[in-house]
Amino acid sequence: MPKTAINTRLRSARVAAGYHSQQALADALGVGVRQVRRWESSTPPWPHHELQNALTRLLGRTMEDLGFVPPTGRDGGRQTQRPALGTGLATVPVQSAVTLQPASAADDFAAVTRAHRRLYWSVAPATLHPTVVAHAALGCALLAETAGRTRQATAAALAESWLLAGRIQFFDLREPDQADETWLRGLQAAREAEDHLLGAATLAHMAFVPGWEGLREAAAQRIVAARTYARRGDAPALLLAWIDAVEAECETRAGHTRTALHLISHGEDVLADGCEHDVPEWLDWFSPARLAAFKGNVQLRAGHLPQARATLSAVLDQLPDTEEKQRSVILGDLAAVEAAAGVPEAACEFAVRALDQLERTWYATGMDRVRDVRQALAAHQHEQCVRDLDERLYGWATTVSALAR
Repeated sequence: MPKTAINTRLRSARVAAGYHSQQALADALGVGVRQVRRWESSTPPWPHHELQNALTRLLGRTMEDLGFVPPTGRDGGRQTQRPALGTGLATVPVQSAVTLQPASAADDFAAVTRAHRRLYWSVAPATLHPTVVAHAALGCALLAETAGRTRQATAAALAESWLLAGRIQFFDLREPDQADETWLRGLQAAREAEDHLLGAATLAHMAFVPGWEGLREAAAQRIVAARTYARRGDAPALLLAWIDAVEAECETRAGHTRTALHLISHGEDVLADGCEHDVPEWLDWFSPARLAAFKGNVQLRAGHLPQARATLSAVLDQLPDTEEKQRSVILGDLAAVEAAAGVPEAACEFAVRALDQLERTWYATGMDRVRDVRQALAAHQHEQCVRDLDERLYGWATTVSALAR
């Protein structure tokens, strides 16, 4: 029996856009599946204007390229160009010159994004960063060659890549202005993906930039935006607690440690009451132990030294071996506790342990902690333990590595 002729152009565009069944496309358009079957027949009827717009928007093709023939003598309201999608992101012109990528392209792109996320914890930041940025550039190009669900999935992976690139710039390379611009690109990609949780995570990261400078109001505006997006996305408890921790960090740097401690307490309550079955896999930089680390730092800055010592010591014991970057930060904070308590020997011991960790896994935030401790020990700079610390802190390897980064 001969096969029934079908509209192969529409069918191919549908599959490439990630709609693997007629029902999936029907659901996206808000029409019945019988309507899609008619369009995929050998003589597809010309859709009315609203559905023309929806089809070209979802599938990234003109009506003619989708196999439709306009009625004789009328233009049929054909659409020739998709509206712009925002500064910094590629647009998808609806024209036959663009070759759409298959749906698998989004999966392949996302697989590399996931690999970069895992490599962040072990690869030197100066080595990984150019690779992540180049991958993000590829993602921007792919957006011009994808449509529908495929485009949305690509945009989500792109948002995560920009998020990671910004984290490296801010926490590892100490480039806050560049990180802010990178995270803005990530926010645009999250919008294209319609991923509110990625948007919330990106906005909260952006709050660090003014927050670390003590610019409380500017940081607060971004935190409010992050919480708004988190509500829209029905955020898991872990993400909500992390936003509390970010705000606590910003409040602490602005001198409001009491407010910061209240935020940490709220985050602890959120984690105690929340269910974590739907935590995004990209949220790998936070945990209950990380929240306790934030708490210990706030207690330190508030002058609650016994509490800070107990909190940070417990965190150090709980950290898994894979948390090498965070370990240098905790050791630095413990050194700061002992320096503030007037125990230079213990402060230097923790600082040297932090330097040992930094030699294995560089982390600019951890080195900042050690440098702060050394400044706090200025009154003890003639003691042997401080001189020994200087030998390590200003050794050839440490000095050259720090300046190179």
